[in-house]
Amino acid sequence: MSGAPRILFVVDAGPAVGGGHVMRSLTLAQALEAEGAACAFVAPPAVRAVLESFGPDMGRLETGAVSTSELVEVASDFAKGFDAVVIDHYGLSAAEHRQIAGPRPILVIDDLANRPLAADLVLDSGPARKAGDYDGLVAPETELLLGPNNAPVRPAFAALRKDALARRAEAPPARRILISLGLTDVGGITGRVVDLMLPMLDQVEGGGAALDVVLGAGAPSLPRLRDLARTQPRLALHVDAQDMPQLTLEADLAVGAGGSTSWERCVLALPTLLLVLAGNQREAAQALAGADAVLALDVAAPDFAAAFAADLQRLIADPLLRDRLSAASAAVCDGRGAARVAARFLAVIEQKQAR
Repeated sequence: MSGAPRILFVVDAGPAVGGGHVMRSLTLAQALEAEGAACAFVAPPAVRAVLESFGPDMGRLETGAVSTSELVEVASDFAKGFDAVVIDHYGLSAAEHRQIAGPRPILVIDDLANRPLAADLVLDSGPARKAGDYDGLVAPETELLLGPNNAPVRPAFAALRKDALARRAEAPPARRILISLGLTDVGGITGRVVDLMLPMLDQVEGGGAALDVVLGAGAPSLPRLRDLARTQPRLALHVDAQDMPQLTLEADLAVGAGGSTSWERCVLALPTLLLVLAGNQREAAQALAGADAVLALDVAAPDFAAAFAADLQRLIADPLLRDRLSAASAAVCDGRGAARVAARFLAVIEQKQAR
């Protein structure tokens, strides 16, 4: 390959979709840069906000574009200065993928397998995803990178895996509970869950449990939770947390959202009550629950509050259940997916440039 390949990322973010697209794409971009590539993000305001907190050194091309048509127009223009494109945006069509990338290699990150995609590579880390799910949706020559072992997980999680497995083997009581329901706290779900959990903390063996609550600076639950934390010494808030690997390692169980953070918790074998916050999380959540790797609940269910209390009580009270979830989740993925995907995409770019 002549010179360092320049790779443009086009991703979605905002109150409705959260910051997960940016976080997993940022992890992949960092893996690509570790192999010598130069990456930059098209950065409308919602994307820029996540990058400022978690990837301040990552290249970005700022734009005020917020609509899909505006994003496609500016991304198409920016892409002229790049060698390849990564797209992580459910709202873009196959025609728009081609419009943005032109003749350049394209990697599309997807979870849905519900629409045509124009891509040289498709990354779908869903645990139940099969190649046949993309029949008729991609070209015959498109390469599929499927399953959780391809999920872009930050290397800091894999670095702690050995310590985490040793810690889980000691079967500690559930004294520290991690609550991680997305940076954007869609619908104020974090505050709702904390309200359900606080009355249950005294049930934990050895004098009760503490809550580590992770959320973004713009989360709607944050002002009230800050007030609550002043009177609740067991409640610790972590705003735009930079230490998620360590928080995950030190937790004894989690209440976490579906989506990309599921793989982080699996890498560190953390027993989890997984909450489905959006339709695109449902299939993966069901697959993880079917593999006995999580307990899963849909927040839209009419009996959510009662089911949540019952499942959390089970997790707190039953160390054998936590052990079982921990072992099954550890088997889901090893946390090295970003490096795998980066290596394969760089190989595709080199092959195309050599033609």
